Amino acid sequence: MWGLVPLYWPLMKPAGALEILAHRMVWSLVFVAVALIVVRRWAWARELLRQPRRLGLVAVAAAVITVNWGLYIWSVNTGRVVEASLGYFINPLVTIAMGVLLLKERMRPVQWAAVGVGFAAVLVLTVGYGRLPWISLTLAFSFATYGLVKKKVNLGGVESLAAETAIQFLPALGYLLWLGSQGDLSLTAEGPAHAALLASTGIVTALPLVCFGAAAIRVPLSTLGLLQYLAPVFQFLLGVFYYREAMPPERWAGFALVWLALTLLTWDALRTARRAARTFRSESTRPSSTMPTGTVSAVRKAESVASGSEPPASPAAKP
Repeated sequence: MWGLVPLYWPLMKPAGALEILAHRMVWSLVFVAVALIVVRRWAWARELLRQPRRLGLVAVAAAVITVNWGLYIWSVNTGRVVEASLGYFINPLVTIAMGVLLLKERMRPVQWAAVGVGFAAVLVLTVGYGRLPWISLTLAFSFATYGLVKKKVNLGGVESLAAETAIQFLPALGYLLWLGSQGDLSLTAEGPAHAALLASTGIVTALPLVCFGAAAIRVPLSTLGLLQYLAPVFQFLLGVFYYREAMPPERWAGFALVWLALTLLTWDALRTARRAARTFRSESTRPSSTMPTGTVSAVRKAESVASGSEPPASPAAKP
């Protein structure tokens, strides 16, 4: 579903990117509010309102994802699908770099190599485009920042989306009312089918997120990580073969470097997961009394990650 989104946003025309973005914010809140009412999960909201720091982080997340959503919609509707897909290929590299710079995490040699190859790819693509690929970089950095903030907030996927869209709701609704007062609101001017498409932006935003959350507790993390590359792959293929966007040799070279970097990351992640599983199996055969407490907890943590029994942090809301 995330990979096929580039087919969806152009259906909103003649609505502009800002109007589509505003509808997405408004209708997403409506959708997740109905979902939360059905499952009766509201206790988290009271707890969040009593924690100003977490609430502030939710506001930051809402601001960052607003930039990400708006730029992505504009990119797709102005014929820049390939460059937008590049942003989500680059995103894992940016996330790793942020972990090192901001969270003081340590990178393995292969991860350093992948980030270096990714940096080289950006240089090659800058030459290929004749400019810095600012759309890709903005999407990658905004998405990585959003993930970092969500990690700090530590809310479930649906709950987090509800909190963020609640913050976005009033500005978005105000913008739509202003468009209506100017006679520029396409919702009421293009017929019921167009209005239904705009209203469905809430479902298109929330449904893949719900499916991701359901998959996260059933699928091993190594598999889940690989599956997430499908979205930018589909977007790239749509941009090249459906929208017929230009791909001169230097752009192919830049994308090839990005894919090489992602291959290195994936290989390193799978190797680390297998090593963690072997460590746990070998350590679990020893009497627990001979193992330090920290070692026991560490290998159990490693096994849970390798097997997928521990769900990942709540996913960022994809484009």
